[in-house]
Amino acid sequence: MNVLFCGMICRIILPFILIWSVVFSTVCASAANTSTDKVKENILDAIEKKYTGKSFEASFTQSVTLVAIDNTQKASGKASFSHPGKMRWEYLEPERHEIITNGSSLWIYRPELNQVMQSDTASFFKPGSGGDFLSDISLVRKNYIISIKAVTAEYVEIKLISKQETHNFSSIVIRISQKNSEIERVFSYNTYDDTTTLFEFSDIQFKEIDPAIFEFNPPERSDIIKMD
Repeated sequence: MNVLFCGMICRIILPFILIWSVVFSTVCASAANTSTDKVKENILDAIEKKYTGKSFEASFTQSVTLVAIDNTQKASGKASFSHPGKMRWEYLEPERHEIITNGSSLWIYRPELNQVMQSDTASFFKPGSGGDFLSDISLVRKNYIISIKAVTAEYVEIKLISKQETHNFSSIVIRISQKNSEIERVFSYNTYDDTTTLFEFSDIQFKEIDPAIFEFNPPERSDIIKMD
């Protein structure tokens, strides 16, 4: 699971077609589409206002499901994000490890193995490859085709389809709270729809974060592996 996630989060995160009854007239469908467009613009404006240029921390739980064999693996920890492109994921369960990027370099540290995997972020954060928008919310509009998946009194779900061909994800769904415009969860499907990944966020705190936590110096005598 961890290797799968490492490739996913260092790239991460919706086309949903609203199905209207055939008895609706063209005029009604047009009005509905206009209403849907308004909901989409309102929710995009709300999350941009909430996240643009800001740093935040959150607790997270992760579930990775291999659909073909109906197997789900779970993990949890803490994550920190800072604009632009800086992230630190600290996995606490079931295995301690960290994924860190300062926006140009990426490190995956496994203390139990004394192992550090290194790469440049360009290898993972290609436009539309997912996850990148958590540290730069403007990338949602820039890199994805956006549609509304669901609207309730509690949340809005938007679906992202990458504008560029990607071999990682077919779609990403983001659930956004109607109450405070916070991103509550991110649900992604891989290209073959045989693997799904769900992140749920809680205890989100917008705050100043020391830039030093997005840097990493490999421990002495650690096994360093270069990733392409």
